[in-house]
Amino acid sequence: MNPTPHRRPTSAWLLIALQFLLGLGALISGGMMMAVPDGSLMQMPPSMLQYSPFTSFFIPGLILFSLLGVYPLLVAYCLWRLPAWRWPDALNPFKDRHWSWAASLAAGVIVLIWITVQVLMLRSIAFLHVLYFVWGWALIGLTLTAWVRRYCAR
Repeated sequence: MNPTPHRRPTSAWLLIALQFLLGLGALISGGMMMAVPDGSLMQMPPSMLQYSPFTSFFIPGLILFSLLGVYPLLVAYCLWRLPAWRWPDALNPFKDRHWSWAASLAAGVIVLIWITVQVLMLRSIAFLHVLYFVWGWALIGLTLTAWVRRYCAR
């Protein structure tokens, strides 16, 4: 079930690239937040956390690093290689698709939840919030295209 690159549709390549870039950016940002939890490395004042349950940026950085960093990188790899791992199928509600398809859909939802919670906690909206909100919908939209669905079909 591992298609050759020339059979991989452009939409699948774009989805893989978006997942990879999301993961890479979140690894770096989350890592910086965990390394320097007072926010100074990213020029974020601790006052940004005043409406959140956090006293430092460490926990948000850990969430960012893992859920929006490691996870999308794993999804990108699995969309690219379509590995025949059996254990993720236990979590896959779409048995007619490779489990990486469901994981990609979940990654888009995770981005939307992350940004929505962030906006609510910060009580403000910045350009990056809009960008990542659109990014989350792009991940969902690309995952749902007929080309990607066919690419991930069993």
